[in-house]
Amino acid sequence: MLSGVGNGSRLTHVPAPFPLPIGLRLAQASRTVERAFDAALAEAEGSLPVWLILLNLKVRPPANQRELAAAVGITGATLTHHLNAMDAQGLVQRTRDNANRRVQVVTLTEAGEAAFERLRAAAIAFDARLRAGFTDADLASLDAQLHHLAANAAVLAP
Repeated sequence: MLSGVGNGSRLTHVPAPFPLPIGLRLAQASRTVERAFDAALAEAEGSLPVWLILLNLKVRPPANQRELAAAVGITGATLTHHLNAMDAQGLVQRTRDNANRRVQVVTLTEAGEAAFERLRAAAIAFDARLRAGFTDADLASLDAQLHHLAANAAVLAP
């Protein structure tokens, strides 16, 4: 029998569990939230890339596809892949810029506007779900703490 086992005493030779590292907990929470958000957008017949593209086209229309890719945070090739699918679904329209025929201008169609409204409603509802049970002070503190974690991570990055 192990020393300290079975006689009501504590295990003295087993180290106390160490706290879960913040980065690991944050990564786990991030994946959970991301999966749930993806599911909410899928219920509204969308996806995160489609939502980000529609949002950027609606809020601050970029001058060209390169700017749109940068705003969404994806490569030009990945954007082209998504735009091809969105064009096929009738959500966007691509036309050549009259001033520079090499540049394509991307605009929302009527169906794209409807998709934007649908996904916007899903995003707002999801955000409300995440905020449930938090006070304004809690949310302000969380925001500050997340910024602090990001700053710490940036300092540690090679």
